[in-house]
Amino acid sequence: MARSLHLEIVTPDRLVLSKEVEYVGAPGFEGEFGIMPNHIPFLSALRVGSLYYKDGGKTFYVFVAGGFAEVSNNKVTILAEVAEIAAEIDVERARVARERAEQRLAQRQEKIDYARVQASLARSLARISCRDRATAAGTCEM
Repeated sequence: MARSLHLEIVTPDRLVLSKEVEYVGAPGFEGEFGIMPNHIPFLSALRVGSLYYKDGGKTFYVFVAGGFAEVSNNKVTILAEVAEIAAEIDVERARVARERAEQRLAQRQEKIDYARVQASLARSLARISCRDRATAAGTCEM
């Protein structure tokens, strides 16, 4: 029986991560799910949130925004629209985006695309949360 699985996180722009890990937790649309070595094959849509993986007894975090997770033959492939390792997240930029989205929602103007603003707010909050979790776990160094 395998003791690890291969995690690969890919966006349209780049390969974000490719490594052997002990466990993967991901934000699925039906709730968070976990993957251990020798997991059965499956496919799941991802929501905006924090994906995490365990390596060497430490927990590492990656922000993901949409996409899919495929599990097969001890390999987890994450095809994400956007993915950022926690250490790469620009927290100040995320805070500015959060404030801008909150201001637009508070104005309640007819010209605002509420779905777009709410999605922007969700992404900024998830980025901040991801970075905070990684910092608390002590795994936010580059």
